[in-house]
Amino acid sequence: MRPVSSETASEIWGPAAGHPHAAAVLGPVVQRATSPSHSYLFHGPAGSGKRALAREFAAALLAEGASSPGTVAERVARESHPDLTWVRASGAAEMLVGDIDEAVVAAASMTPFESARRVFVIEGAERMNDQAANRLLKTLEEPPPFAHLILIADRPQDVLATIASRCQRVRFDPPPPEVIEAVLREGRPALHGGLPSGDGASLDPLTARACARLALGDGALARLLASEQGEALRAAAETFVRCSLADETAAAPWKQLLDAARGAGTLAGEQAERRVEDELELIPGKERKRHQREGAEARRRVERRARTETLQLGLRLGELWLRDLLCLELDAAELIHAVDRREQLEADAGRLPVDALPGAIELVGSTRLSLAVNVSEELALEALAYELAGLG
Repeated sequence: MRPVSSETASEIWGPAAGHPHAAAVLGPVVQRATSPSHSYLFHGPAGSGKRALAREFAAALLAEGASSPGTVAERVARESHPDLTWVRASGAAEMLVGDIDEAVVAAASMTPFESARRVFVIEGAERMNDQAANRLLKTLEEPPPFAHLILIADRPQDVLATIASRCQRVRFDPPPPEVIEAVLREGRPALHGGLPSGDGASLDPLTARACARLALGDGALARLLASEQGEALRAAAETFVRCSLADETAAAPWKQLLDAARGAGTLAGEQAERRVEDELELIPGKERKRHQREGAEARRRVERRARTETLQLGLRLGELWLRDLLCLELDAAELIHAVDRREQLEADAGRLPVDALPGAIELVGSTRLSLAVNVSEELALEALAYELAGLG
């Protein structure tokens, strides 16, 4: 094949459209103008298209030299290609060494089944605990010639430095709010693979704008906030903050947030259980009990992770509500995020002295961060409510 320039290659590879850095790094590889690296770190905010492009890139790597290259992309999309391994965290808040050991470290030493390469995609690489990261490090330092690893991280600063330094970085920039808003309103196809399409055409324009701004560049989060589940979480977060500022703690406004988090955990657990049930049909009878036991443990971890993440998101929305109040107090209404709640925000203006609002934001942020260290969720939220009430 005739080599092509990096500039031409990056322009040719359509899936990377909208991601200039990814196109520049990966386009020449897809066009075989340069050889692929053995390890990549795809980093950028959730919903920016990292996972979708990882699939496209994995399919391109596996198609080279395949006997039936035309079927590779479809099989990669279904994660059924024998030379593709897609790894996700099984821990409630972290990726465990067991997630990495056999699936990546041991498997990377085995020759490909049908392709010229083996591709390992590790989603949520920033969640690897120290044991898992150190176990992976040896493979990154001395990878077999046919093995290629793609690490995906929303927060690259949380990836162990020794891991990140051995990967070629591929940056995904957050889409601007205006682009996310247009997708939500018009129901256009996925935003560079990162924002699922749906019934966005029926979304109220102000709601679409608010969800796009509140997502802070996270396309997937914007779609969640535009859903019924997201609307309920927004309402719970706003009620919690508003009642706390008004010293209406007798109504226990934190319970609404806790209920939303428990609902998200239950839903995630049910989805995990269905996946285990589907897998049981493909597993030999003698191994089913072990798989069911492991599946039950995985469900508990998934439920806990979804519950914690939902609470953290609720508190982040609470921080943004307080930030919007500060913007109003400083006559910067054009900077508020919750543009569809302008009336409620104006009703809350003045509940706290303007110089107390930064402290309130810091209190909510500290509580949000504390949820990652196994504190009592209800006690943490109750304490926060009383602290906010005491600032008035």
